[in-house]
Amino acid sequence: MTESRPKLTILEQRRIEAGIVKPIYETLERELGREKAQELLGKAIRQAARDSGREFAAEEKGGTSLESFAVLFERWKEGGAYNFELLEQSAEKFDFNIRRCAYAEMYHEMGLGPIGHLLSCQRDGALCEGYDPKIEMTRTQTVMQGASHCDFRFRYRKS
Repeated sequence: MTESRPKLTILEQRRIEAGIVKPIYETLERELGREKAQELLGKAIRQAARDSGREFAAEEKGGTSLESFAVLFERWKEGGAYNFELLEQSAEKFDFNIRRCAYAEMYHEMGLGPIGHLLSCQRDGALCEGYDPKIEMTRTQTVMQGASHCDFRFRYRKS
C-alpha cells in the first residue's frame, strides 16, 4: 500500500538539507580550514543544482524556454519564501527583485549565514545551466549577503 505524503516546499526541503549539511561542513572546516571547506561545499552544491536543473528540464514535455523556467520558479516562492517584485517578463527577459528572502532568514537562524550563499544563492545560476544553457542569469547582490534586495536578471539566448 502506497502512502501519500504531502509534498515539501523547496524552503522546507532546504531546511532539512541544511540540517544535514551543517555538521558535515563544520567537520570539513575543522579538518581542512574554512577556505577549502567552502570550496568543496560550493562545488558539491553547484553540481547538485545542475543535476536538478537537468531533472526539471526532462519533465518539460514541450521543451525548455525562459517561459517554462519562469513557471518552474514558482516552486521556489511556495510557502511565502519571497517578497517578489516582477520588473519584466517576456520570451527573452525575466527580471525581478526579491526584497525579503525566507531562505536567507532560515540560514541565519540556523547559524549558517556565513555559508548561506553557498547553500542557496549559488544554486540559481547552476540550476539554469542544467535546465537550459540558453538561459543566462546575472545578479549583482543578494539579501543573503546583506543587500536590500536580490536583483535577478535572466536572458534567453536563442543561438
